[in-house]
Formats: sequence, structure tokens, C-alpha cells
Amino acid sequence: MRNFSDFAIWYTPGVAEPCKDIQKNPETVYEHTSKGNMVAVISDGTRVLGLGDIGPEAGLPVMEGKSLLFKYLGGVDAIPICLATKDAEEIIKTVKYLAPSFGGINLEDIENPKCFEILDRLRAEMDIPVWHDDQQGTATIVTAGAINAHKVVGKKISESKVAMVGAGAANIAISRLMVAAGFDIKNIVMVDSKGTLHSGREDIENSHAKKWYMCTNSNAEEVVGGIEDAMKGADILVAASRPGPGVIRKEWIRGMADDAIVFSTANPIPEIWPWEATEGGAKVVATGRSDFPNQVNNSLGFPGIFRGALDVRAKTITDEMCIAAALEIAKTAEDRGLSEENIVPTMDDWELFPREAVAVGMKAVEQGLARVKLSRDELMHRAETAIRRARGETKLLMNEGYIKPFPE
Repeated sequence: MRNFSDFAIWYTPGVAEPCKDIQKNPETVYEHTSKGNMVAVISDGTRVLGLGDIGPEAGLPVMEGKSLLFKYLGGVDAIPICLATKDAEEIIKTVKYLAPSFGGINLEDIENPKCFEILDRLRAEMDIPVWHDDQQGTATIVTAGAINAHKVVGKKISESKVAMVGAGAANIAISRLMVAAGFDIKNIVMVDSKGTLHSGREDIENSHAKKWYMCTNSNAEEVVGGIEDAMKGADILVAASRPGPGVIRKEWIRGMADDAIVFSTANPIPEIWPWEATEGGAKVVATGRSDFPNQVNNSLGFPGIFRGALDVRAKTITDEMCIAAALEIAKTAEDRGLSEENIVPTMDDWELFPREAVAVGMKAVEQGLARVKLSRDELMHRAETAIRRARGETKLLMNEGYIKPFPE
């Protein structure tokens, strides 16, 4: 706005021209409106962080925080939308009703198992990217960290024995992406609250399709038992279960293979404290917390991934696009120098996000899912411009006093 006469352009009568153009050519909505940079952060508040089912109002601060990360790290305009329903079908319908206003959908903190149905249905029935950060986001960053951790300890991922504690949305998705990255599903032993997943778990067969898939395709040795049994001889532990400490015991770490890798990702307290895992013999330890080394946090993934998907106007976000992002996360850390306490970048490594965006955008083009085909250089320019602008606007607002400084 330069002055009040501009209202005649942005609103009536001038606004009629883009309306008519969009009606005639629907794809021009991306040119005339903000749709192409808008993401809805949608939750029903049933599985918020480590807090559980606290409801949509209580979950709203988390969705606002997520929107802040989208903007500052990825230059993406995100709107928090918490829904007053827990019904999967109602959530699906509502998201589809909202689709015309958004270039992408980020599902967040929705309880298992309905989160699987909601994601699968929306991905199949919508023509904009739909992403569940607790599934795809967590899987992306854990896969990146697991790849680099194996480089640090000098082991091949294809030969690695994997113990997974927790069989919820996160670990189910992590297992799928790890396998796509080169881990062998037969070498994975997953544990839920009732024990290891194996072909004899008749209690799962008709109640949870994705867990039953793991029962029949993983755990080639048919390990039966609990967490300790799953961890025996494992090269890497990926725990995504309930807050600790004490969920994983130090003596169980001792039963793992030499130079073991431990990912203890529960928030706010990891399943085992990092120092206890190290005392048990772990060589590389990662958590979801910023106050310990090797934070495997979703914020390293979704801002750059959505930046890339939006810049090419992708129709969906595939596992292959997530793998491309994971490999770029891993490469960014490797370029900086890998060590036992440095297997993933941090949020301070701002160049990660445009690199991710380029990798994701290029993969979408390769898979024929991009409405706009851009070169690597064009994608990098778009991503860097959007992210620099978001950070610059924030700094300007702080300097001008519109964003108040923190009190002393």
C-alpha cells in the first residue's frame, strides 16, 4: 500500500481482473495470489509433543511455533489451524475444503493409527503436497542422521542390524524411509508396548495394517521378547516411544554390537540420557533436544522440503523427495566435517535449507510431479531469495521496534 487509492487496485474494481483470469485459467491462481507460498499447519491436538491428547486450543501454541519455523527457516507463510474434531473422516473433509487457499498441508500431532489413514487418503485425493511431519519429517532427519552415524563408526547401512523401540507413526515411517535409503527390512526388529513385531502377533493382524506389514516383512530371525531382546547385537537403536528416562537401560546398550549407535528421540525427556548410553558403550548418541549434541529435529527438514515443493508447485511429497532431502541433510553435515558429536547440521546452518529445497524440487521435476520445471540454479535462487527475505524482514521489524526485544 502506497496510499488509499491503491485499494482500487487490490480490491474493487481492480481485483475483478485476476478473479476472471483465474476462472478462465485456474493455474494462474499461483501467479495472482499467495496460494503458492501458503501452508496450513493442521492438528486436532490429540498427540501434542510429549503432552498427549490436550485438545485443539492447548495445541495451538505448538502450531504457532511450527508456523514461525516455517517462515524464518524456509520463507514459507504458514497458518496454524486447530480443529474441533477427532474424527478422521471429518478431518479429511475439512482439509479438502481448505485446499483452494493453500499450496500445501502440514499435518501435525494427530494420534496413531488414524494419522496413517488421514495422510494416505489426503495424499491420494488431493493435488497439492500433504505431509505429516510426525511421520515423514521425523523419518527424514532420522534417516539422514543414521546414514552419517554409520559413516562415523565405519559400518555399512545395508548390513546394519536395527532395533526400533516404539511402533507409532514416527517409527513406522522411519523404518520405511530407512529401507528406501538402503537399510535391509529383514534386519529390523521393532517393538511395541506388547513386545517385538513378528509373524506370530495375531493381535495385530486385523487391527493395524502397517504394524502387521512389519510383522511379516521385518525381523527375519523371528526375535520374540521385549526391548532388551530386540537390542541384542543391534548396530543401531532408534527409540521413538515415550518420554524417559528409564525406558532404555544402560545394561541393554551393553548388549548391542560394538560401536553402537543410539537415537533416543522422545521429548521432553529421551528414553535414556545420552551420558548413560555412552557409559553403556554407545559410540554415537542422538536425541531430539537442542541441549545435547546431534539433535535430530524435524525443523531441519520441513522448512526446506516445503520450500522446494512449493517452488515447483509439486502435486505431492513422495518418499523419494524425502530421501533426496535426507541425503542433502547428511551431505551438508559431511561437508562441515563428521564426528561422533556432529552427524547432522543445526538450525544455524542456514545454507542447509536452500540446499534441501533444490534437492526436493529437482526430485519432483524428475518424478513428473512439478507443475513448474526449474533448473538447479533457478531453484537455488528462489529458495535463497525467499529465506533471506524472511530473515531480513524479521531483522527490520526488530530494528524498527515492531517486534519488541525480550525483557532483561
